Amino acid sequence: MLRFSGAAIALRPRSLPALSIAARARAAEGLRFFASPTKNSSSAQCSQSDGAVKESDGKVTSPEEVEFLKEKPDTCTGDELHYVSVAGGKWKLALWRYLPVRSAPARNHPLLLLSGVATNALGFDLDPSVSFARYMSSNGFDTWILEMRAAGLSKNEEEEEQLKTSDPNKTASQLSSTVVELAEKLRAVVNEGQSRVLSARLAEQLSSILEDAQLSHRYQEIKDRLVKLLEERKNAAFTSQLIDLSNRLTRLLEETQVSVSRVRDLQSRLTSTVDEFQKFLDLIVKYDWDFDHYLEEDVPAAIEYVRNKCNPKDGKLLGVGHSMGGIILYALLASKGKDSGIAAAVTLASSLDYSASNSSLHMLLPLADPAQVLNVPVVPLGAIMQAVYPLVCRPPYALAWLGYNVSASGMMDPDLYKKLVYNNFCTVPAKLLLQLRTAFQRGGLKSRDGNVMYKDLLSKSEVPVYAIAGDADLVCPPSAVIDTVCTLPTERGKYEVFGGRHNRHYGHYDLLVSRTAKTEVFPAILKFFEKHDMLQ
Repeated sequence: MLRFSGAAIALRPRSLPALSIAARARAAEGLRFFASPTKNSSSAQCSQSDGAVKESDGKVTSPEEVEFLKEKPDTCTGDELHYVSVAGGKWKLALWRYLPVRSAPARNHPLLLLSGVATNALGFDLDPSVSFARYMSSNGFDTWILEMRAAGLSKNEEEEEQLKTSDPNKTASQLSSTVVELAEKLRAVVNEGQSRVLSARLAEQLSSILEDAQLSHRYQEIKDRLVKLLEERKNAAFTSQLIDLSNRLTRLLEETQVSVSRVRDLQSRLTSTVDEFQKFLDLIVKYDWDFDHYLEEDVPAAIEYVRNKCNPKDGKLLGVGHSMGGIILYALLASKGKDSGIAAAVTLASSLDYSASNSSLHMLLPLADPAQVLNVPVVPLGAIMQAVYPLVCRPPYALAWLGYNVSASGMMDPDLYKKLVYNNFCTVPAKLLLQLRTAFQRGGLKSRDGNVMYKDLLSKSEVPVYAIAGDADLVCPPSAVIDTVCTLPTERGKYEVFGGRHNRHYGHYDLLVSRTAKTEVFPAILKFFEKHDMLQ
């Protein structure tokens, strides 16, 4: 049954203030200050995990590859917190588990929830009064929320190891090894053209500092060699040459006819400059992924992990995706078909093609040229949302228009809205935004190499999909949702738009966390899954 309502509110994009390199580094991790009470897991049907997983072929995955925390942090409001490794162990993805209650009907499939871009698990469990995860587990579904890489409680193993071994009192004597490490990172993560841009920037900064000490004429030779070495793609003798270069730079300062205090000041400033540049590169290294990494690594790893833990008879899961989470489900069904591991899917405010819509998401995808990744490697969405919150929700409401991208007027409890804004949003890589930007081009979202148009493949999917839209959603308007669901076979696609009755209008997050989501949206999803939870 289709329910339509009035047109979406028009939005005029406005620019957000630029952040310095240091500010971007400080904002690279989202902060979360609130935590909901944890549900008592003693009433669950399923037994506790022991850290070992039985694979479909009988092999046991070792606890080193997966992890289950019996003592989870307070920020995790699920019954259990699990981890699964991806990207060669570099990332451990967090999986929040909500065990089904004993009194609920037995279900055949576990349920996996996928959240939107640069968000964590909180959207599915903001508060017991508006928790979709708790609602589904109370109705018998073994429910899991995936936090993809760099979101929420997911861990970067390399970064944690560096924190354990790093020395906060770095001095000028460490300049040599710092520059070597910087150069090696640079060659590993960027191409030749981008290397030229970055190395020129570093050289300019170092030259500026030395110019203050009237050393620029002696530094010119070293600067030229630095630029050449940073751009060098060959490994032969690279490290030794760079060590020699940085040692010469240090000796240059020591031999200069200036006071000892001036030399120390210059050494400190040089080290600071290199460190600042290295932090910038670290952001590129840490946030070096795009949509296809989620599609090909994160989500398949989570599906396999949940499948092994819950052992459904047909080896399949049910899936719910909000915003980008729904886009991932669409792309998974399009690219994998019967091998997607999904028995049925619900998408909330999601589309593969925004080209014909007036989506406000244009405001969040400003990067038109891949080279701009070097200038904006990440967008600290969490820090931005926290910064603008007072202007959205307090007089004179200068940025009230921005708040309507999250929730329609009057649909959310004010305290829960604040909790969502301050705790749900994280940092998003520019590479991810660049790929998502293809969803605004003709034909919709494309693979990393541009050879796969996911929307074109969706017509072959045999998996039932329930596509839900909010009538006042500025980010993913109903027209965008319809555009994608119409590509599904008629018998496989169901569409419904919520809002427009009794002066209620659903924005982007209202489908999950509004005052009426639990009584209007959640039961509709439950009914769909009850129909498709049967074993074939």
